[in-house]
Amino acid sequence: MSVTIVVRRLVALSLLIVLTAAAGIAGASEVRVMLSGGLATPYKELVPQFERATGNTVVTAYGPSMGTTENAIPVRLARGEAADVLIMVGDALGEMIKQGRAVRTSRVDLVRSPIGIAVRAGTPKPDISTSDALKQALLNAKSVAYSDSASGVYVGNELFKRLGIAAEMKDKAKMIPAEPVASVVARGDAELGFQQISELLPIAGADLVGPLPSDVQKITIFSAGITSSADQPEAGRALIAFLASAAAAPTLKKAGLDPLAASEK
Repeated sequence: MSVTIVVRRLVALSLLIVLTAAAGIAGASEVRVMLSGGLATPYKELVPQFERATGNTVVTAYGPSMGTTENAIPVRLARGEAADVLIMVGDALGEMIKQGRAVRTSRVDLVRSPIGIAVRAGTPKPDISTSDALKQALLNAKSVAYSDSASGVYVGNELFKRLGIAAEMKDKAKMIPAEPVASVVARGDAELGFQQISELLPIAGADLVGPLPSDVQKITIFSAGITSSADQPEAGRALIAFLASAAAAPTLKKAGLDPLAASEK
């Protein structure tokens, strides 16, 4: 029997064990989730598997982990929107824990997520293999876009300064609220776009150039936790356990994420 077949069978067995346990714990419940865009693509693939196996229904509200737009997760919570599970940037979840909106002991770090750069599909990809090459690509670009969440905070507040081009980028780099940066790039409104790789990959009309060079890369941890006001905390914990399992890891990796919880078990 080939190694590939053995691995596939082990993954399938792991999935069966995790979901059977989740079904026994959670029962048939409606789990309300607030989710940051960094995990949206693999999450949409994984949740139906969880629902079929457990009989639970997962209802999801999407929004950035930080910021002041109306869909931002902290804003949703502040205006009283209900949720059982938060899946967001780890630092932002930590802030929700400090504010008493999430349960400290429920936190699970799920994935590492690197920042990448995208260009409009079919256009030349600049060299970004080193920090000097990245600097030159940014100086050559006529317009640059970055997100209003974790990656954008780093790009706008730190990266340009580290590259020594903050003044040059001031007038041509723009933060994009409440929209995938790759969508802005795809329609030609920005020549280069920065965001988590997992958020760049799904957008048609944009091509991934690659990750930032390692010496200027900023890895974001995405984490999950149970809200303090959860109506279905056990069902929520079962969902988090599945997303953190080895069975979910291949789907997360396919989306450009590095599964963290499963690798540390």
